[in-house]
Amino acid sequence: METATLLFLGFIVLQRLSELFIAKRNTAALLAKGAYEVGAEHYPVMVGMHSLWIACLLFLGYDESVAYGWLAIFAVLQVFRVWILGTLGARWTTRVIILPEPLVVAGPFKYVRHPNYMLVVAEIIVAPMVLGLTWVALVFTVLNAAMLYVRIGVEEKALSALR
Repeated sequence: METATLLFLGFIVLQRLSELFIAKRNTAALLAKGAYEVGAEHYPVMVGMHSLWIACLLFLGYDESVAYGWLAIFAVLQVFRVWILGTLGARWTTRVIILPEPLVVAGPFKYVRHPNYMLVVAEIIVAPMVLGLTWVALVFTVLNAAMLYVRIGVEEKALSALR
């Protein structure tokens, strides 16, 4: 395994694990403030899909070389990720948690309704391409589109009263 490949895959695993920790902490705090969850039924499917995506990257990409052009695009996406998470702060979570307060309309949410989902769509394409795994990008783009169809529908319905 090349060093660049190891670092890239390690980054993805550590990032996703840290995000699960942050999401769990934020979810607990939001629920304590009177928020509630919607769409919990689809959450295990989403976690399974993302876990399988990471497993494909690890097991199919460990011996691949890094394509530095795609890696540069991935790095730009991470700047966008920091902007999104920084804007949402303690309201960011991996679940659909509804807090009966005004919605966040700053940062990227000023321009796009679901910037985090746009980011994930891009990452699901770009990360496999960093390792030359075109078919992984294609398969998981389709799976993610189906998941987002469900998830955004649930979220939009739940947030409609707050818009």
